Amino acid sequence: MNCRHNDLPWNIRKFLKNQLKDFHFGGDLRQIQPWSSSAWSHTDLRRLKEGMVSAQFWSAYAPCSSQHLDAVQLTLEQIDLIRRLVNLYPHHMTLVTTASGIEKTHKSGRIASLIGVEGGHAIGTSLSVLRMFHQLGARYLTLTHTCNTPWADCCKVDEPGKYPHIGGLSKFGKLVVQEMNRLGMIVDLSHVSVPTMLDALGSSKAPVIFSHSSAHAICNSSRNVPDHVLQRIAINGGLVMVAFYPHFVSCSGQATLHDVVAHINHIREVAGVDHVGIGAGYDGVNLVPKGLEDVSKYPHLLAALLESDKWSEEDIAKLAGKNLIRVFKEVEAVRDQMELLKIPPVDQSIPPEDIMGRSYCRYQGPRT
Repeated sequence: MNCRHNDLPWNIRKFLKNQLKDFHFGGDLRQIQPWSSSAWSHTDLRRLKEGMVSAQFWSAYAPCSSQHLDAVQLTLEQIDLIRRLVNLYPHHMTLVTTASGIEKTHKSGRIASLIGVEGGHAIGTSLSVLRMFHQLGARYLTLTHTCNTPWADCCKVDEPGKYPHIGGLSKFGKLVVQEMNRLGMIVDLSHVSVPTMLDALGSSKAPVIFSHSSAHAICNSSRNVPDHVLQRIAINGGLVMVAFYPHFVSCSGQATLHDVVAHINHIREVAGVDHVGIGAGYDGVNLVPKGLEDVSKYPHLLAALLESDKWSEEDIAKLAGKNLIRVFKEVEAVRDQMELLKIPPVDQSIPPEDIMGRSYCRYQGPRT
């Protein structure tokens, strides 16, 4: 079983303007233009089956340039695209919104397809929009992308010469986390700054995830997770799902499968085997490690791990999906507890200063 982060929906928008009649997902996209000539294309149904992928988080992504403009509309269109794509292939994929749904769909032999919204700017500083995304099937929200939101700092502020505009999460940002706990949405901390990570860990009643990040101790990219946060993830019960982008793996334009193994092993050593997963990030990157060229290669990674005395088959099962399902179930349990306590939705009538904080800068960056 596999639960990964995949950016295919944005490529469908980029290449085909979301026109699915022209998208041959069941074919070999390596032989079909424009996919065959794109360094960003790593996914089709054939390769998903070859890679033994049985669960997939599809990213509903809107670029940072859409913040305060049409980010909400773009995200809605991407959620719609994911739902339409899944419905076109009912014998191969099923839209899933619960942890038990992943397990049930896995037994049926179909790919459990989940929706994750990538970038907090997508909600337009509106908890009502967050709730509607949840109603439409979104089950995680990445709190930032490569741009600050008015309520959360992104990883760019941790880079040399850059400065935070909030210093983590604003009051509104903490309310976003609280509302996600109430809804049963997973808080995703990939792309956020270290203070934002710590504020979210301090605010969330439920486990959090990093949907596609790696170990900072091995590659000191601001997109990676430092050891003191890995230790907090173990206490929180959360999960770090390792990204494959070479700049996050080897801090260069080239990497190998064994470099990815090193990140997985480091996160296991610091946080524990219950807190590491595979995030990948296919179709959202234009460089991939040698040996992990596309979604068909996941078994090669698991085989390499099994060659080590450190990894048992039970450990591999946790890495490949059971850890994510456990987190999802615990997020749902917190939701159920809050429902029993009759905790109401967070009031949308929030003073502008609590949302906006101080003035902020918009950053541009790659989808990864």
